[in-house]
Amino acid sequence: MAVLLGVLVGSGAFTMKYAEGLSYLSTDPKACANCHIMNPQYDSWQKSSHHTVATCVDCHLPHDFIGKYIAKAENGYHHSKGFTTQDFHEPIMIKGKNHRILQYNCVSCHEDMVHELFRRDITEPDAVGCVHCHSGVGHGELPTGIGGADRGLEREMVNHE
Repeated sequence: MAVLLGVLVGSGAFTMKYAEGLSYLSTDPKACANCHIMNPQYDSWQKSSHHTVATCVDCHLPHDFIGKYIAKAENGYHHSKGFTTQDFHEPIMIKGKNHRILQYNCVSCHEDMVHELFRRDITEPDAVGCVHCHSGVGHGELPTGIGGADRGLEREMVNHE
């Protein structure tokens, strides 16, 4: 039992060190580029119009403390599983739940400009997403799975969850 526990703790410690696990608890955008597959997104963000005003966390995670760390844990699990098993869509694409978080954050930050546009509920399944027209704002024009033809959140959720 002690050997098994030692192997588990040792493997976990090595993985945390190798994968720079503690960096994911920060808000530093470089943590998002720890995995090479995110380098195009990180590079394009550095050249984007939002580079000086928003980081990855500002756009892609809920702003409340508990929601942020729940989303980080869920995304961390899915990313580590996908990258370990090499079972992920390429180019990497935003999924339904994360698309809803992104939409909410766009509207929250730009509420003074879009309040008339979103009088109805922004979570309505066929609401037009901000990235429909503004796909290049956060990452420039990349085939990253954001932007393009907006088919409504309901169809996006079915296709990418």
